[in-house]
Amino acid sequence: MRGVLAAATALILAALPLPAKAVDCEPLEHAGNRYTVCEVRPAREALRTFLYTEDGTPWGQFTAIDNALRPQGRRLAFAMNAGMYHEDRAPVGHYVERGEEEMRVISSAGPGNFGLLPNGILCSRRNRADVIETRAFLRERPSCRYATQSGPMLVIDGALHPRFLPDSTSRYIRNGVGTSEDGARAVFVISETAVTFHEFASLFRDRLGLPQALFLDGNVSRLYAPEAGRRDIGRTMGPIIGVVARDE
Repeated sequence: MRGVLAAATALILAALPLPAKAVDCEPLEHAGNRYTVCEVRPAREALRTFLYTEDGTPWGQFTAIDNALRPQGRRLAFAMNAGMYHEDRAPVGHYVERGEEEMRVISSAGPGNFGLLPNGILCSRRNRADVIETRAFLRERPSCRYATQSGPMLVIDGALHPRFLPDSTSRYIRNGVGTSEDGARAVFVISETAVTFHEFASLFRDRLGLPQALFLDGNVSRLYAPEAGRRDIGRTMGPIIGVVARDE
């Protein structure tokens, strides 16, 4: 097992800039709801996905990744669950890690939140990260080093998803990500109170000023931000997104 972890850690570390400083996470209140907001700057912090160890086992927990990094003088500085997954933890939609596609783009409507079109893809490239609506992604075909697909979109070109209702009564703990127009900011949010889709999307557009935002999950939403005192645990996860830093 030690050899497997060492090999997996080497893959994690390959070609990554490694910031010394952790990702900034701050509490925020908006329209009567509480959130934790974590901002990643892709030009200085490498935003990447995690799914399987070298032996094909899902990482499953944030601590498994962090424990594999520690012997190499590295740590997991920030992480969040990164989209929906099947019972075997395989991603429901598009997934890319180190430039290798694990799962193709799913563009058709379907059941559940993922199939509530439009959905979208978080694409991490050199020095930038972008949330891109799925149909636009298929037209543009960006070359993503890391990517994960989820749904629904929360904000599309500055507009809320057309299916979100201001008077909805469906409330859950939810997490998502929004990006700036220039790709210089990726802002991850988890709600601390149960919120509707409309409330959650409005936060990204009206308070954070982000033109594109993507729902990652609800009910199973989790955050790993040690410097903010967060090391959420729970059931085994599928895709994870995070930032690796030097262990100082």
